[in-house]
Amino acid sequence: MNPGTLNWQSKLVLLLVFPVVGAELLLQSLWWLHQYPSIAFWNLGLSLLLGLAAWQSKSATVRGAVAGAVLCALLMFATTSIPYAAWRTDLTPVLTLLVLTSLATRTGRSQKQRLGTAEDKHGRLASQVAANLGMAALVCNGMTLAWMIGFGPIDWVEWRQSLIFAPGLAALAEAAADTVSSELGQLWQGQPRLLTTLQRVPAGTDGAISLPGTLAGVMAALIVSAAGVWPLGGTATLFWVSLLGGIFGLFFDSLLGATLERWNWLGNDAVNFLSTGAAAAAAFALLAALLRVHVG
Repeated sequence: MNPGTLNWQSKLVLLLVFPVVGAELLLQSLWWLHQYPSIAFWNLGLSLLLGLAAWQSKSATVRGAVAGAVLCALLMFATTSIPYAAWRTDLTPVLTLLVLTSLATRTGRSQKQRLGTAEDKHGRLASQVAANLGMAALVCNGMTLAWMIGFGPIDWVEWRQSLIFAPGLAALAEAAADTVSSELGQLWQGQPRLLTTLQRVPAGTDGAISLPGTLAGVMAALIVSAAGVWPLGGTATLFWVSLLGGIFGLFFDSLLGATLERWNWLGNDAVNFLSTGAAAAAAFALLAALLRVHVG
């Protein structure tokens, strides 16, 4: 991949995410500070602590940690309900995602260094954080605002909360699945296969899949989806739709890797951002189909 192309696409992801996220977070913070100041302080404070923890553990650079804190704060505000409890927000699935991806990244680091695929020791960049969490924050906050504008305050009914939160949770599930499948799949001793041709390729090849890596990714998506169900309502619909959306996004990521990324048309940040978007879109489409059947 040409470094100029990669840098340009990474900057584009930042440009697509943070102007909107920054404006949404400012509006959310001002509203909650006016209505429930303690909730605003808790959400902002916990997000800041999460960012500091990511920086101190070298899971992210300084800018990456700041980006993560901003995105986490918006996800928390978008999923906050009354009576308030911090764990009853997207903080729970986000923490689950971070733990899973951090463990997967650190597992077998020496082997990954020999392959030349180990992550930078300084941690994830702001563009990488935006590519993995940005879509979830945009979708979750956008769906919540759209529902409140169209229908009024959120009523915690199964179909309504699934419609609001499933696409965002699917994006988080895909982000976890992609990282875990990639990081653990590299450690498999056998040769993975390219998704499009099933040709055997070296470990770490864009678009390569293996059974162990795929199963690890599906398990990561399952764990993140499950971690979001109870805090966000506890419905089977929310779990299955977010899980299936995350799995769809995982294979969509491999498809992009085997085609556009291998052809040097897309960089990794762009692929990750589009894949989380595909997961959210798949979850939304599945919910729409289920709702049509349910209403019909």
